[in-house]
Amino acid sequence: MRVTSPLLLALLVLLLLPPPTQLRKAGQGRQLKVGRRLLRQDRVRGGGRQGRSGDSRHQVPECSEYSDSGDLFVDCQGRKLSSIPTALSWSRAPDHLLLARNRIRALRDGAFSGFEGLRSLDLQQNRISVLEEGVFLGLIRLTTLLLQHNRLGTLSEEALIPMPALHYLRLHDNPWSCRCTLDSLVRTLQVPSNRNLGNHARCAEPIGLRGRKLRQVDPELLCLELEPPSDPPDPQGEDQRDSTYPLQPIPIRGKPDATTSCHTYLFPTPRLDCRSRDLAEVPADIPGDMVHMDLSQNSLRRLKARDFVGARSLRSLNLSNNNLEDIDTASLSGLLHLHELDLSNNSLHFFHYGVLEDLYFLSLLRLGGNPWVCDYSIHYLVYWLRLHPGVTHSGLLCHSPSELRGKSVEDYVHSYNRACSQTEHSQTEYGQTDPELWNTAMELQEELEEMEPVHLRGLQKYHVTRLN
Repeated sequence: MRVTSPLLLALLVLLLLPPPTQLRKAGQGRQLKVGRRLLRQDRVRGGGRQGRSGDSRHQVPECSEYSDSGDLFVDCQGRKLSSIPTALSWSRAPDHLLLARNRIRALRDGAFSGFEGLRSLDLQQNRISVLEEGVFLGLIRLTTLLLQHNRLGTLSEEALIPMPALHYLRLHDNPWSCRCTLDSLVRTLQVPSNRNLGNHARCAEPIGLRGRKLRQVDPELLCLELEPPSDPPDPQGEDQRDSTYPLQPIPIRGKPDATTSCHTYLFPTPRLDCRSRDLAEVPADIPGDMVHMDLSQNSLRRLKARDFVGARSLRSLNLSNNNLEDIDTASLSGLLHLHELDLSNNSLHFFHYGVLEDLYFLSLLRLGGNPWVCDYSIHYLVYWLRLHPGVTHSGLLCHSPSELRGKSVEDYVHSYNRACSQTEHSQTEYGQTDPELWNTAMELQEELEEMEPVHLRGLQKYHVTRLN
């Protein structure tokens, strides 16, 4: 009995244990629960990494939504996105999608599935080099497509066919390869009714067509196979280049073009961003529908006559942080609707007579950071501001002479006029200008006219002598 009792105990223990299969199933159950818990945590942390068809609400939480006139704008500009978010990422499908200044490299077929209601799409300033033909399928309401400032070398007409309402297309600042693959696009752009499609796009290659606008390229040249040879130069000095692509005369260097030199944003309001573009003069051909223009942080030294002649819709103009020393009398002519003008942090000493006369609706004028000279040349600006009390201005302080530095320019003009009026016979060539004696705006206007140069005061009378 003593020998067999341990054996009997061992047998009883074995009989009471569950089968091995049940042990394995229990272990698998515990592992399955742990795996499910980890999967849930991973989904919470990175819900947007499920692929193109998954819910990407957690992928673009920083995009902002706002409504204007019933339209939904989704602003994802500058968010470091590398792909197109899904339409389910927001409260409803947007009407306008802003994706500028991101890191998108390719636009694949079906990327805009679910965006059938889009009316504008801004993809400028990305790294797009691949654009598949079916990427815009379903965008039948799209009217505006911005693809400028990317890396596109070719694009076929088939990619544009799904967008029958498209009437505004920007393609400039892309390295277009003007070869046979671009034939259909070039022919589409040259249709007279497509005058707002790809206006400023230019060829980057081949050498014979470099710099030529796509709208001006002869389509027959695109599919020619011959290229200028890369053979070494002939020892006798003869030019061995092929004449397949006719050489064009080097154009006369003119003013930079506003559309290609600056970044254009159309939504929510048309805006031209020319900041820090190393511009030495105001660019030409400013689109007439631009509402805001930012020319700050450039190298402008002078505003010339008619610099803004085409910018009839401008409401705000930022010219701060340049090197402006002179503003021509007619440089701001035509800006009838301008509300805000920023001239701060420049090198201005005074304003010429008449510079501000076209700014009927100006309400804000920034003048700080300029070395204003407190002599008679500054009086025009002060008188103009007194005639326009609705204009809020700032920064108008004397810089020189040294005894007036830091003093208000308006106080200087007031004290100047008071000193002149204290002496009965102190009427100078500038006329009597004591502000306290101005009873009406008409009297102040007459004072301004006295300051106007003689040759600008109206029609002169001439004696005409007939020579027989």
